[in-house]
Amino acid sequence: PKISGKVDPLSTWSTLPEILGKMQKMAGRRTSEKKKLPISEARPIIEEQELEKLMENLDIKKAAIAAVEQSGIVFIDEIDKICSPSGKYRGADASAEGVQRDLLPLIEGSTINTKYGNVQTDYILFVASGAFHHVKPSDLLAELQGRLPIRVELKGLTEGDMYRILTEPITNLLAQQVELMQAEGIELEFEEGAVREMARVATEANRLLENIGARRLHTIVERVMEDISFEAPDMEETRVVVTKELVEERVSSLLVKSDLSKYIL
Repeated sequence: PKISGKVDPLSTWSTLPEILGKMQKMAGRRTSEKKKLPISEARPIIEEQELEKLMENLDIKKAAIAAVEQSGIVFIDEIDKICSPSGKYRGADASAEGVQRDLLPLIEGSTINTKYGNVQTDYILFVASGAFHHVKPSDLLAELQGRLPIRVELKGLTEGDMYRILTEPITNLLAQQVELMQAEGIELEFEEGAVREMARVATEANRLLENIGARRLHTIVERVMEDISFEAPDMEETRVVVTKELVEERVSSLLVKSDLSKYIL
């Protein structure tokens, strides 16, 4: 087939990088070769070739840009990490203020150059989140606060929430431990009281120490399973039951009401 080397700048919306990309793709194509294949092997190849033809005919990039501009949602996590107490930016914190100022035009509405074309952010929904343990949302730049007018404060996880996290997800922490023990030929079982106790200890530890949310459950489960996992390859028993008493024994040290480690030099 003949390939025309002319590009009409008036009838195409492609940018120069897109044109160069197409030329590189055409230059990198291999010359066609004939092969004899069984129908079972030839069919996937033909389907892939026909799909590529259909994809070329559709204006996918243009449709994707339009979808992003009209229905796009951008989630900015850990926004409190670019914030300093009372707006005092010193040393390394000075760059945090610069990041906030760079976010201003994006959230307010501007044209962003991407490899797929220009994207306007006027109608894109921006959602930001952060723990704000050491700073407050009011410590953000006043201009940035104005770009994020709706503020929602979430409540801390309760003991019931911790229990649901341990039981409801299909791949929850306890199910993962059960599968790991099955690899060693051991049937692991968690009693209801043990699960409730782990949820209670996680909630209490978050209250007494630093509130790190559901991440505390990783610490609880690892403490409970530490000795069991280490001794699993040499165990003669094929069934292990985790009881409430075992959980209390393993995680009791977490409920120390004062973190004395900060006083140790």
